[in-house]
Amino acid sequence: MAISKGYKTLLDEAMQQVKTITLEEARELYELSEACFIDIRDIRELERDGMIPEAVHAPRGMLEFWVDPDSPYYREVFGQSCPLILYCQSAWRSALATLTLQQMGLDNVCHLEGGFKNWMGAGLPVAEKRAVSH
Repeated sequence: MAISKGYKTLLDEAMQQVKTITLEEARELYELSEACFIDIRDIRELERDGMIPEAVHAPRGMLEFWVDPDSPYYREVFGQSCPLILYCQSAWRSALATLTLQQMGLDNVCHLEGGFKNWMGAGLPVAEKRAVSH
């Protein structure tokens, strides 16, 4: 069965509709503690590569449930008014996730250009994955 729209088209459409912040903008917000970084990568990626210090891990598969206040899985971090900066490894999943959160009504969400790979490549701070607290 052929698909009607491939991932490249989905990414192109998302990139036209979401706010992407540059590495420099992200670094500035990070240094000023004026944003919440949301890591949507798989747990294995975090364990392998680490994450941006103080970032919140919100697995892509649970994101919509964690954002919706009516969900039993809601996380208060998504109710903040500060910028929410989503990132994944290469900015593909984060672009799609940012679009979804915009469609859910969040207007303070954006994603990191180039993803975590770009962050690490610039030599910016990386921390080991923190233990999950329940």
